[in-house]
Amino acid sequence: MPTDNTTLVKQLPRSVALVGLATAMFLVILDASMVNLAGSAIRRSLGLSAAELAVVVDSYLVTFAGLLLLGGRLADVLGARKVFLAGMACYLAASAFCALAANGGMLIAGRIGQGIGAALLMPSALSLVLGLYSTPAERTRAMGIWGAVAGAGSLIGVFLGGTLTEVFGWQAVFVTPVPFGVLGVLVVWRSVPPVAGRPGRFDAAGAVTITAGISGLALGMVSAADAGWSAPGTIIGLVVGLVALAVFVSVERRSARPLVPLGVFRRKPVVTANLVMVLIGGTLTSLFFFLPQYQQEVLGMSPLATGMAQLPLAFMIIAGSAAAPLLAKRAGPARALSIALAVLLAGFVWLALDPTTSGFSVSLLGAFLLIGTGLGLGAVNATAMAVRDSADGESGLLSGLVNAAQQLGGAVGLAALAGIALTGTHISFTTAFLGEAAFVLVALTLSLVAKTRGTR
Repeated sequence: MPTDNTTLVKQLPRSVALVGLATAMFLVILDASMVNLAGSAIRRSLGLSAAELAVVVDSYLVTFAGLLLLGGRLADVLGARKVFLAGMACYLAASAFCALAANGGMLIAGRIGQGIGAALLMPSALSLVLGLYSTPAERTRAMGIWGAVAGAGSLIGVFLGGTLTEVFGWQAVFVTPVPFGVLGVLVVWRSVPPVAGRPGRFDAAGAVTITAGISGLALGMVSAADAGWSAPGTIIGLVVGLVALAVFVSVERRSARPLVPLGVFRRKPVVTANLVMVLIGGTLTSLFFFLPQYQQEVLGMSPLATGMAQLPLAFMIIAGSAAAPLLAKRAGPARALSIALAVLLAGFVWLALDPTTSGFSVSLLGAFLLIGTGLGLGAVNATAMAVRDSADGESGLLSGLVNAAQQLGGAVGLAALAGIALTGTHISFTTAFLGEAAFVLVALTLSLVAKTRGTR
């Protein structure tokens, strides 16, 4: 079998394998887009508060972010293709379980399963892409395609999410990704050869402490939305999270086989890109949590109209992702990242100040176009900066790290904004959008500081 697959790969363009692997990103973004659009329907059907819906979203993100680094390490040690296929199987099974959820607890359990599967398949898929394209320039172009496929997932997701929710109910958004995942498995199985693992051991202590740290911070912040920042549950969650993260750093310093070799943080491009990705993750996740609810509860749109209105935003994510390699080539990676974040900041300021009170408007369209462009350009250039110089044996690590940074930002960023924008059943959408603009402003500042210090 290995020989046959290897021969087949030589006969097929690398683009076929790349598209199969990008199905992982497509699937995750598709599902997230549809779930966000179905959020209001899920709340009504299962009797959840806005804060409880945030827990449903964060249960997935916390698991995803906490286990991504372990998933990257598993890809390096066991072989990336093997881990990819196992992760996809887990993700699809959990998606089907979510569709059967009769209460919030069952849905949270299913979302945790999805997070485990995504943590395995995402870094292994990116690791296999890096194996297909060896030079920095090729990898930047591959990241452009990768980002465009992610944008396509968002584009299709916002359309299908509203349509499926309105016609078949929210359960349909968890069933729909399954055939896409099966297709991705078949393409990868036939077009990507098995990759031999590298001998090594797993840092279980590191995986436990990083997951506990992210979970504590996220759940502490989410609890603040219901109980307040001074409540015992909020304080305990935040303290546990911070202590666990401190223990994680200590564990990694002593471990012979650390989950994250701390020396990697001596590389300025890697540090800058991952910090920016944390903030982009917080921005992206919170945007697609609050925006559909804003459109439906404030602007009076139906789920279908909400999805249709977001199509320009999703389309510009695709266009921005496709244009990102060209911008990086002309301006350099660091400057391209700063340009992308400046565009994104302008979009969020516009959204926060937009005067639209009902339905869709030309003004709202302008904000969506800027936000979509900035997200596409920013995510691709940050990812490319983080992984473009990976050496043999560390592609899974750097892939897992940049994906973990995005999901960590998503989990903690959403929890933080939920803590300040949610008050009982009331949501201050202006506060949420301004908070997202603040995330982007910090990311832009980081990219400008790194550029002035010579990050290329």
